[in-house]
Amino acid sequence: MSGYAYGLLARLSQRSPPVHHASPRKSFRLGGLPRLLPALVLTVLAGCRAAPLPELKPPLPQAWRNTTAAPAGAPAPDLQGWWLAFNDPYLNSLVQRALANNLDVAAASERLLAARTLYKHTDDKYLPSLRADTNQVIEPNASASYFIAGFDALWELPFFGALKSTHRVASGSLDTAQAQLHGAHVTLVAEVVRCWVELRTAQQQAQLLGAVRDADQARLQLLQVRGKLQLAPPTEVANAEAELARAEMALTEPQRAINANAQQLAVLLGQPEPDPAWLDQGGSQPQLGDLQITSAPADLLRSRPEIALAEADVLRAAGEAGIARADVYPHIGLGSSLDWSLTILSHHNVFRSGEGIFSAGPVVDMPLFDWGLRVAQAHAKNHALQAAVYAYRQAVLQGVAESETAMGDLQQLHLREVAAEQAVHAVDSNAAAQAKRAQLGLSSGLDQQDALIAQQHAQLELLATRAQRDLAYVSLYKALGGAPLPSTSVAADYQHQGDR
Repeated sequence: MSGYAYGLLARLSQRSPPVHHASPRKSFRLGGLPRLLPALVLTVLAGCRAAPLPELKPPLPQAWRNTTAAPAGAPAPDLQGWWLAFNDPYLNSLVQRALANNLDVAAASERLLAARTLYKHTDDKYLPSLRADTNQVIEPNASASYFIAGFDALWELPFFGALKSTHRVASGSLDTAQAQLHGAHVTLVAEVVRCWVELRTAQQQAQLLGAVRDADQARLQLLQVRGKLQLAPPTEVANAEAELARAEMALTEPQRAINANAQQLAVLLGQPEPDPAWLDQGGSQPQLGDLQITSAPADLLRSRPEIALAEADVLRAAGEAGIARADVYPHIGLGSSLDWSLTILSHHNVFRSGEGIFSAGPVVDMPLFDWGLRVAQAHAKNHALQAAVYAYRQAVLQGVAESETAMGDLQQLHLREVAAEQAVHAVDSNAAAQAKRAQLGLSSGLDQQDALIAQQHAQLELLATRAQRDLAYVSLYKALGGAPLPSTSVAADYQHQGDR
């Protein structure tokens, strides 16, 4: 509440009947205006406009360093449906269910609705207001008491850029809520995809590690037979037993990942338990195939929630700085009051006579001396605005760095996946040759089991590399702010962008 509003409240709480004396505030409004008018006009002309917004043009890369050359007809990056590149219908349904049922998104949506509701009333502070109140007043000498009822109307005039500054604060709060909802969408989609990739990867790892365990067990049995025949030393048998134990230990890690990711998926979808279908071991790992990011305009970063939040902070800080600047000058408005006084008791006699009075005129709240507090607050808000500008630039730089890192990881992991596939083909050829030699009696069962174990380990390496590439793809689109955008009806309904 502004200072002049406090003055009105104080005047109302200390009213005395109009028949005894007039309010000093009312006499000031009517009698002092001619002498104050020139000074008021000069101060109004001194700063009616709000300060311009600071420039938000941080340096952005003209092109990303870690993208490959774009082939003819290459599709542009899809921020709003990037997970469709996995060609996994079940994953697509999980994302849609999460967007519809996630509780964090629901909470962010409610906060946006609250911000929209308040934004619609941004101008109300500078519209005429009317209030009614009652009071009981006793004369200082205890000679009489009165019951007072009245109406007060006040219209504050938004001089010195106060209106535009107030709009900036409201727009910044609305943009913050919008960016938070978008950020909830981005985080949710990225987490759903990450959990699904890790869940399916862990399930396939469990299958491959089970095959390794079975091969190690068969190998141990062969060595134990050889040991009994004095064809294998005890140390080789002991090493085979240790390998089997390690294979049993390795099986626990995928199971832990399955349990953790299934439960986290349930949380993301707003349900207490995982779906039984998630635990189906027959599901395949999501794969990107030959997909590569060949182009990503730098202005994609503008959809990044952290940058949108930082931009909203700048807008809000600019509004707060403008309001602090306006508070340095007098608050000017128009006011009127209608009071009715009823004498209740006078000199121990009961009276019921009533009187009414009406007053109207300009209202000026002009602090004369406050030890420089208002000026200091204005300077402090200007520093806070500059800090918000620096934070915005830092958010852009952080977004560029994360996007470049994710693009680089995606490119390098694609090369690693190609190499891992080549290794799998080579190991598969070796396993097939060993199986053929075993059929011809040219190699032992141990050689065949060793080839099978090497084959499973190569598959595990390929599986892990594909998962890493998938997660790098998730990180890239999270860094770019990729997700279905929240409703844009805010701008359509209120057109707050034009109020800045």
